[in-house]
Amino acid sequence: MLTDPAGRAAEYGLSVGQLSFFSAETDEPAVDDLAGLLAANGHCAVSASGARLSIVVDAAWRAESLVTEIERCGIDADVARSEEGSLVVRTAIGAELTALNATWSRGAVKAMPVDWVPSARAQRLWVIAAGRPDADRYLLGLDPHARDTHPVLATALMRAGIAPTLVGTRGTNPALRIAGRRRLLRLVENIGAPPETADADQCWPRV
Repeated sequence: MLTDPAGRAAEYGLSVGQLSFFSAETDEPAVDDLAGLLAANGHCAVSASGARLSIVVDAAWRAESLVTEIERCGIDADVARSEEGSLVVRTAIGAELTALNATWSRGAVKAMPVDWVPSARAQRLWVIAAGRPDADRYLLGLDPHARDTHPVLATALMRAGIAPTLVGTRGTNPALRIAGRRRLLRLVENIGAPPETADADQCWPRV
């Protein structure tokens, strides 16, 4: 595990200056950043007390890191197990998430707001939740149960300065594929260094 900031920056193709200037670490955490989880396979459930956001993840490091990131946004969160045994990260139920749910739904269906531009912190949450390397490219996982969101999410990421390719749309693992040094560098600049675990290092994008 890398603990030296210069070493960690170099590992992902950045200088320390780039890391501190561009990364999600410099942005003030906000509830709206949790939209990065909805861009992946996250969902909101609404009750009389407010809304709760939950997302299934495939690794403990993702679950633990998401709890930390969510709590930085001022929302309590925990990790549970689904009936199938999957790890589920859940926020507390609260009114703070009601507006986010309203902008990301059309009736009972998840729908991305057409003018959304993912912030640096939203991109970081998306990577932690559903990012994975693909040889010299990188994949941002999408929700296989919300296929109408896929092309608009590709456009949203393009508005953030990262032009992706939509792949796997007919299978169970749809994703936005990011290829090319300039695009990967932009992503890494935005999201900062990975959580300090070996598993996170292996899943983080590199230039």
